[in-house]
Amino acid sequence: MPAKGKHRRPKQNPITRKLALAGTGGAALTLPLISATTAGAVGTSAPAAAVTTVTAATAVNTVNAAAALPTTYSVVVGDTLSEIAADHSVSGGWKQLYEVNRAVVGDNPSVIRPGIKLTLGAQEKAATAAKSASKTAAKTAAKPASAYSNNLDGWIRESLDVMAKHGIPGSYNGIHRNVMRESSGNPKAINLWDINARNGIPSKGLLQVIDPTFKAYHVPGTSLDSYDPVANITAACNYAAARYGSIDNVNGAY
Repeated sequence: MPAKGKHRRPKQNPITRKLALAGTGGAALTLPLISATTAGAVGTSAPAAAVTTVTAATAVNTVNAAAALPTTYSVVVGDTLSEIAADHSVSGGWKQLYEVNRAVVGDNPSVIRPGIKLTLGAQEKAATAAKSASKTAAKTAAKPASAYSNNLDGWIRESLDVMAKHGIPGSYNGIHRNVMRESSGNPKAINLWDINARNGIPSKGLLQVIDPTFKAYHVPGTSLDSYDPVANITAACNYAAARYGSIDNVNGAY
């Protein structure tokens, strides 16, 4: 950049959750946590469990998984009402599970017969988690990923998007041309020899902006660091727009 440098002084104006549903079998229960084997359970083995996975990978899969939450459970060997209630997030715990299933369990909640099907009732925690995962996945799917690369091309494109939001004119070619002249694309470039440097306010960054100009023309939403490439480009283009109409009109010292 030229030695004078006066042109840069400002004008004063998720979650993955797995739910396992075990198959049928035989078991007896001693509340709250001790299980026992009844005569009906002797020699009985439980078939392989069927597993349903709820994931936040996509909104569609999560919604479908939430809708498919089990409403019944077949007792297997070693089960307890406490464990079943906890595993399936039954509202009210084992006591509520027993009340809902008193007709099939019988008068003694300490013993449950092998193979009986329990109505699980409310599954508030599981349903809430599934709904939350669904919302998160839906927002993620609706929000486009950033496409800005961490290089001169990406910095210019991001700056142009910020400029568009603030009504600041300028084109890719106009910015690129001036960046290459001022800093050769080095975001850490600094001029330590011209009049600005002698005055203690050296020109910095991709478009060689002095601190007073950067502060005066800084664009909200960008970094306050004058070396930040996007912030530097955007502030310089804002200054150029105020003084020259657009960075596109700048072809030399500005």
